[in-house]
Amino acid sequence: MGDKKTIKCLVWDLDNTLWDGTLLEGDDVRLREGVVDVIHELDNRGILLSIASKNDPEDALEALSSSGLAEYFLVPQIGWGPKSESIAELARVLNIGLDTFAFIDDQPAERAEVVFHHPEVRVYDASEYLSLPDLPEFTPRFITPDSKLRRKMYQDDLKRREVEEQFGGNSEAFLRSLNMKLTLSRVKEGDLERVEELTLRTNQLNSTGATYDYEELLSFINSENHVFLIADLTDKFGDYGKIGLALAERSEQALTIKLLLMSCRVMDRGIGSALLVHMAKTAQAEGLDLLADFISTGRNRLMYVTYKLMGFEEVRQEGNWSLLKYSGEEKEYPDYLEIEIVE
Repeated sequence: MGDKKTIKCLVWDLDNTLWDGTLLEGDDVRLREGVVDVIHELDNRGILLSIASKNDPEDALEALSSSGLAEYFLVPQIGWGPKSESIAELARVLNIGLDTFAFIDDQPAERAEVVFHHPEVRVYDASEYLSLPDLPEFTPRFITPDSKLRRKMYQDDLKRREVEEQFGGNSEAFLRSLNMKLTLSRVKEGDLERVEELTLRTNQLNSTGATYDYEELLSFINSENHVFLIADLTDKFGDYGKIGLALAERSEQALTIKLLLMSCRVMDRGIGSALLVHMAKTAQAEGLDLLADFISTGRNRLMYVTYKLMGFEEVRQEGNWSLLKYSGEEKEYPDYLEIEIVE
C-alpha cells in the first residue's frame, strides 16, 4: 500500500469501530481506547475524516456530538444505504478522487461491499485503528500550515457552497459577493513544503501531471531563468491557503509555462485565468512569446480548456504532450478578484 497515493480522506464506521458497542441495541457506546489520539493526529496531518454508518441519523449524530469528536468529521453519511454510496457521495461533495479514500469498518461484508464497487478505495479492519498513523499512506512527507488548517478550509468551502446554492444572482455576481483577494508572490524557501505537497496532491488541475521533489523546487527559487509563483486566496469566509502554482522557464525568445496547477477547492474561482493573465503580462513586459507545456494525464482536461479559453493554441504535439502558444491578445484579471502582486 505504501507505494500508492497518500490518503486524503479516511471514512469511519461507528459501531465497534469508532466506539465500542452498538447504538441501535441500546448499548452505552464509548470511544475506543486511543481513538481520540488517532483522530487528532490524522487531522493534524491534513487528512480529512468522515463517517459512513448504518444507524439512525439523529441518534448517531447525538452520540457523536457527546463524544466531543463531531467537529472532526465532514458531512457524515449516516443512514441505511450501502456504504459504497456514502463514500461516492463524499467524493462528490469534497471533490477528491476515490483513489485517495480509505474506509475502516469492523464488518468484513461492509468492507467487501465498498471494495466491490470502488476497488481503488483502501479498506482497513477496525482492529487496525491504532496503527493507522504509522502507515506510509497516512504519513505525508511534510505537515505544512495548510495541512493543519485543511479541515477548517473544507468546512469553509461547505459554507460557501451552501450560500452559493441559496444565492439568487448569476455565478459572477456570487463570485463578486465573496470579496476575494488573490495574492501572487515569488516562491520562497519557506513555501517549498507546501509547494511539494500541492504537486503531489493535485491531479485534475495540474497542466502536466509533473511532481517535483524539494531539491528540484529549491533550484528554481534563485534561478534567473525561471518565474516561480505561488497563489494565496482569501474571501469573506476565510483563508483558502496556498492554492495555486505557476512555474515558467525563460529562454531568449519565450517564457514557457512548465507547470500550472490549482487546488480543486478553487476550481471555479478563476484562479487559473488570473495566473495566466499574470504570465502573459510578464512575457509581454519582457518582449517574449508565451508558450506552455501541456501533458494529458487523462484527468486534467479542465486545464487544457483553461488554456484554450485564454487564447492558447497548439503549435506542436507528440503523443500526449502539446506545446501551446498564447495569441498575444491582451487580457485582464477577472474583475471580481482583487489582485496583489508581491515581488
